[in-house]
Amino acid sequence: MDTPVTTFSEAPDDPFAVRRSASAVLDDNGRVVGWSERAEALLGYAPEDVLGRPVREVLLDPRDEDVVMAAVAACVSAGGWFGIIPVRDRGGTRVELGCRVRAVVRADSGIEWFLVGGPAEQVIQWETDRSVLDGMFRRSPIGLAVLAPDLSLLRVNRAIARFGGIPAAYYRGLRIGDFVIGRDADTVEARLRRVLETGQPLIFTEQPCRLRHDPDRELVVSVSAFRMQDPAGRILGVTQMVEDVTDRYRARRRLALLNDVGARIGTTLDVERTARELAEVAVPDLADCVSVDLLEPVTRGEEPGQETWAPMVRTAVRSISPEASRVMHPLGHTMRPPPGAPQTRCLTERRPVLEPVLEFAPGWSSLDPDKVERVQDLGVHSLIVVPLVARGLVLGVVSLWRWRRPEPFEEDDLTLAEEFAARAAVCIDNARRYTQQHQAALALQRSLLPSEVPEHPAVEIDHRYLPADATAGVGGDWFDVIPLSGLRVALVVGDVVGHGIHAAATMGRLRTAVHTLANLDLPPDEVLSHLDDLVDRLAAEQEATGERAPQVVGATCLYAVYDPVSGRCALARAGHPPPAVVTPDGRVDFPDLPAGPPLGLGGLPFEAAELELPEGSLLALYTDGLLAGRCRDIDEGLELLRRALSDPARSLEDTCKAVEDALLPDCPGDDIALLTARTRCLAAHQVATWELPAEPTAAAEGRTLAVAQLNDWGLEEVAFTTELIVSELITNAYRYSSGPVTLRLIRDRHLICEVSDPSSTSPHLRHAATTDEGGRGLFLIAQLTERWGTRYVRNGKTIWTEQPLPSMPRGVSPNSFCGK
Repeated sequence: MDTPVTTFSEAPDDPFAVRRSASAVLDDNGRVVGWSERAEALLGYAPEDVLGRPVREVLLDPRDEDVVMAAVAACVSAGGWFGIIPVRDRGGTRVELGCRVRAVVRADSGIEWFLVGGPAEQVIQWETDRSVLDGMFRRSPIGLAVLAPDLSLLRVNRAIARFGGIPAAYYRGLRIGDFVIGRDADTVEARLRRVLETGQPLIFTEQPCRLRHDPDRELVVSVSAFRMQDPAGRILGVTQMVEDVTDRYRARRRLALLNDVGARIGTTLDVERTARELAEVAVPDLADCVSVDLLEPVTRGEEPGQETWAPMVRTAVRSISPEASRVMHPLGHTMRPPPGAPQTRCLTERRPVLEPVLEFAPGWSSLDPDKVERVQDLGVHSLIVVPLVARGLVLGVVSLWRWRRPEPFEEDDLTLAEEFAARAAVCIDNARRYTQQHQAALALQRSLLPSEVPEHPAVEIDHRYLPADATAGVGGDWFDVIPLSGLRVALVVGDVVGHGIHAAATMGRLRTAVHTLANLDLPPDEVLSHLDDLVDRLAAEQEATGERAPQVVGATCLYAVYDPVSGRCALARAGHPPPAVVTPDGRVDFPDLPAGPPLGLGGLPFEAAELELPEGSLLALYTDGLLAGRCRDIDEGLELLRRALSDPARSLEDTCKAVEDALLPDCPGDDIALLTARTRCLAAHQVATWELPAEPTAAAEGRTLAVAQLNDWGLEEVAFTTELIVSELITNAYRYSSGPVTLRLIRDRHLICEVSDPSSTSPHLRHAATTDEGGRGLFLIAQLTERWGTRYVRNGKTIWTEQPLPSMPRGVSPNSFCGK
């Protein structure tokens, strides 16, 4: 057949051209019909020497004819061939060339054979590279895509075709946005364009995306890309590698969430706070909304019953949007899900419930129709309910909802939710058990503290008591206002070292001891000495019994006695902060009282000091928790207290509130006690005092003076009884002492009679026999008075009595104080 012959040059865009290679074309009869310039340069034959001639006559050595025939047969059967062919150059030298052959068809001729050849080692390397590249595109499990400079696709492999949901043959000319949705496509293209412009490769960058053929499924892909360019520096496009790492990403995210659960759940021993932490961890990484419902007893710190249909309290709700608040039950709402509802099934069977498609969930329609309709309007489509079980107790359920995420919950999500619930349940149960113990400790503490502070004519009282944060446990702080004889009052503030029920119990024992010692009318330093012995004995008892409870290592106390008649206050402290004294003009001082050691050290003396307090002075006693905050030292706390107390015109309620606002933290690490007292003074006309000589006529003189004073006060009704009391007390003083006797009458809500003498002999109440001539005086006094007793002073003793007044004196108020 006649076949046109031609010469040609290899073009750079020829897909079969190889740099520094020769090309030739043979017709189906084996004649050379095409000869390239590089073929001429490589073998030395000019076009006119070979065109139109059979290739075996020009290029082949007869000895190599078998090799050539085998190559021809392979070409015919396979449509192409690659291998080594020995040929002769123009000088007759035998040369081995690497050669690749493929069949081509032109419109004006039959089948032709296009040959590309060159030095054997170069062509073999070229073909090897081509085979590797072709193998990668055909067999690689990682998606490969070649993009032109305009970021349109030139070629993709099968992995990309499966990923995009489009057959590989149809990708040429498409863009990323043709099979990746919206912003995800924009993000990928922006990153590829940056690679194209800067030449900086993209290495294993994870990118979430949704595909158009499956928009409900969120994928995460790892993208790597590099710029392609030829040796001359021309930019040819971008090669991109894409790997679906969704499973790996989800596994890593689940692990991160579990780590987050361990770090964020159980930070406090508070049931409600722990439930909120569970909800906060799960939204939005696992669910669009989470609700935590606890059995009613759990919210109170009690052990729950195991009824299968028990009321639950909505304890926590967390959502990605406020829309859920119009659908979900509010916090604190008590509910009892109907039988068959997912929550009821979860509680009854004690196993999780997964409802991928909520619309078809069993029992869903049994819920409140209005609630179901609102849930459906919101778009909720998938639900997980997991029981909160710890130590064999069912505490409640946690419900996870999805509406914004289109994909339903899967088994992997259920596994993760179960792990969340298991860890949270242990924390909630720990908080419940701690709440139970803490409430018991608080109940004990409240029972040991004064339920109310009694009114007293000597002082106006207000106070604050703030228990420590739940994690610290109850403390041993206490305060007291104890009425004493002669209208005096004892003000006490103390602090037992440590926290917990043991500290609270020890505080109760000390408070009881203080009351007992106060009733003995002991001075402040002696009261602290006796308390010191008591604390030392308590510690020794614990050590002897080997109790595991924390040892009583000490306590601090401030004991003050204020006398409204003299306006003086005696104070002593044992390792306790000094009181604050606010004068009526607003000056705030912290008196430098003798410090004294903390209670329990033993063997060291305590020293009392006296202050003269003008009427209207403010005395503030407090425990160290008020001053020592988490972010301040004692000096700073004292300055804040000084400022808070500096306004004398405020009421005690407002003063305590000012101190609370200035110094009390939201969650104190220690109990805080604050006791404020504004002093009052008795008016001169309410007190009458006489000194009587130690003579036999002293009793008669005392009776006369007392009756006259009672007539002045309008208390004639009690004159007879008072005469008997005065006579008996003065007679005893005359009989058992050698010095002068002092008689004092004080009128307030009671009539107080006091007889003092320099003797320290203590009178005792006894039942006299019928034949005894004496011994009935104190018994008579005990019958005629409401209270009586003895108090010792430095120079003797005072026997006192209190008589109730039958009615209010004429024109006199029970609180007739100076200035009132």
